[in-house]
Amino acid sequence: MMITMIIALYTSRVILQVLGVDDYGLYAVVGGVVGMLAFLNNALATGSSRFLTFELGRNNPERLHRTFNTTLSIHILLAGVIVLLAETVGLWFVYNKLGIPPERMDVAAFTYHFSILTCIVAVLQVPYNASIISHEKMNVFAYVSIFDGLAKLGAVYVLALGEFDKLKLYAVLIFIVQFFVVLFYCLYCIHHYPETHYKPRFDRNIFREISVFSGWSLFASGSIALNIQGIAIITNMFFGATVVTARVISMQVNSLLTTFVDNFRTAVKPQIVKSYAEGNLSASENLVVTSTKYSYYLMLLIALPLILQADFVLHLWLKNVPEYTVVFTQLVIVQCLFSVFDTGLYMSMYAKGRLQENALISPTLGFLCFPVIYLLFKLGYSPVCLSWVFMVNYAVLGLVIKPCLAVKIANYSIKSIMRMFFSCIKVTVAALILPLILFYTMDEGVIKFMTVGSVSVMCVLISAWLLGIDKKMRMKIITVAKDRVANFKL
Repeated sequence: MMITMIIALYTSRVILQVLGVDDYGLYAVVGGVVGMLAFLNNALATGSSRFLTFELGRNNPERLHRTFNTTLSIHILLAGVIVLLAETVGLWFVYNKLGIPPERMDVAAFTYHFSILTCIVAVLQVPYNASIISHEKMNVFAYVSIFDGLAKLGAVYVLALGEFDKLKLYAVLIFIVQFFVVLFYCLYCIHHYPETHYKPRFDRNIFREISVFSGWSLFASGSIALNIQGIAIITNMFFGATVVTARVISMQVNSLLTTFVDNFRTAVKPQIVKSYAEGNLSASENLVVTSTKYSYYLMLLIALPLILQADFVLHLWLKNVPEYTVVFTQLVIVQCLFSVFDTGLYMSMYAKGRLQENALISPTLGFLCFPVIYLLFKLGYSPVCLSWVFMVNYAVLGLVIKPCLAVKIANYSIKSIMRMFFSCIKVTVAALILPLILFYTMDEGVIKFMTVGSVSVMCVLISAWLLGIDKKMRMKIITVAKDRVANFKL
């Protein structure tokens, strides 16, 4: 996770330097149209992972094989639908509504077509990726992620080798990287897992179950697509590609932070589902609440120094920092802290397979963000208002909506959830005091950056150890650490 984050951060810097602010924003806007059309894949990815893990927990190889065949068939069909929509409605939108300068239209169209190809191979990857996660082969997942990051970094350096349109070549290279990642996942799964030997068979009962489950996720996926790709599009319409680039950079920070925590949660997700499938509801609840709390500590560990030192970090990272990038990034990081509770407690409904209420309430709030932001833009408000709208939205979801749904649907104890919140608040308040004092009293510079950053990390670790972890867990960690040290000496 750490290696992937470092590679991705450095890659973003090089891309911005090589492509320039305008082409960087143009790639985000054009790719956003494809992303809007591919939101169905996100809904099906959730269903695929859940049902493959569930069948693995039930230890039924024959049904597991049928589930994989049906899942891959669905994704092949989806890939065809995306191509059809993207090459008709999507292409018309690119040419007529995005406001792309005429001299860059040919480049934008070329980039758009390769973005479609990249999207298609990503869609076909989902069932294989879900199989690896279901089998809890996190080492494979980690190695491929590192390769993916290094390959994309290498692709950026290739752009500087000759005189050609860099945006066109970048789109081609990203497609090639994605293709080889998918090819590896396919070959690995076919070699190690018999159920991934695909036969074009379609089980209607399994399809119905996945469709019902994913259908409730469809509304949520549409909301997410609208609020990522849709916001990029209207931001370009009102403020231009430079502000889009600033927003994209802040969302990359958001993606890196959430990916860091989600990868931690990926390791526990199969255990949550399997515990529920085995009827051990108390163990499933404990895993959800505990993993959510520890996910918050992990997020805070990175978020606190980044929020305080965002301006220094962004200039160190990117050198040329577009306007609004700093404030976008700070607000997005706060949003990430709230989103930990949103995504963490969602696992209670995910494990049970009941998403109706969440699929109606949460995406509805998300859909409301788009017209509110559009209206604020229309009234002449700063683009920063979009970050405030999203931060409030995630605060309501994480602190109010998801706890209520977890109690109502999964019969979770409100006391255990409130204890989790109380622990997180104690750790946050205790960790803030000393870093804030140093931030407001020290002079700007490298010494302040290193001091505030290191003190922030130490304060979070100490606060989490003393206030956020119970005595039993502290003793367990100490015992494991002693065993590791003893084994290392031997």
